[in-house]
Amino acid sequence: MTIRVLLVDDDPLVRSGLRLMLGAAADIEVAGEAADGAEVLPLVHRHTPDVVLMDIRMPGMDGLTATERLRGLDRPPEVVMLTTFNADDHVLRALRAGAAGFVLKDTPPGQIVDAVRRVAAGDPVLSPAVTRRLIDHVTGAAPGARDARAARRRLDALSEREREVALAIGHGKSNAEIATVLYMSLPTVKTHVSRILTKLSLNNRVQIALLAYEAGLAGGES
Repeated sequence: MTIRVLLVDDDPLVRSGLRLMLGAAADIEVAGEAADGAEVLPLVHRHTPDVVLMDIRMPGMDGLTATERLRGLDRPPEVVMLTTFNADDHVLRALRAGAAGFVLKDTPPGQIVDAVRRVAAGDPVLSPAVTRRLIDHVTGAAPGARDARAARRRLDALSEREREVALAIGHGKSNAEIATVLYMSLPTVKTHVSRILTKLSLNNRVQIALLAYEAGLAGGES
């Protein structure tokens, strides 16, 4: 199946490089391009991409606002943010908005192509270890008491087993690691992750990790 990608970046040279890079992959098609976040919604309706590669900073509507608007659609495409920083100040907001991950603009071409494929398949582009470092770096400080209480109340909606899986995700563990630690099969872990996302109305496992962090339950070593 061909993966349709929309490129969104105000720099035409960046778009050109990405177009050449992705166009060389037999299973990826660049469906369209935009230079401003305001162009994204109309182009998504027109081209129905599977993945949007979105610059996080643009002079018109930035990628954060465009992502928030995209995720409000009934069947939104996955969004991968493009950034020049691996710990951008806006990363946390983008994750909460539902971005599936981040790609640095100087990432090797093969890894960007792989990231598009992974996101199209439903996997976040952030590895568990990177997720943990990113959460710690971007938040910078422990969550406030009020935020922690609200996050814990949300986690209370989970079963005991689902809560254990959520906290393991918050500690940066992969599905395979969770299966080993909690003595589950891998398909069972995947089922729990899907149920957690549904119960908490979240878009991806990165948001699960953020919620566990906000609850004050994922700050220590696992």
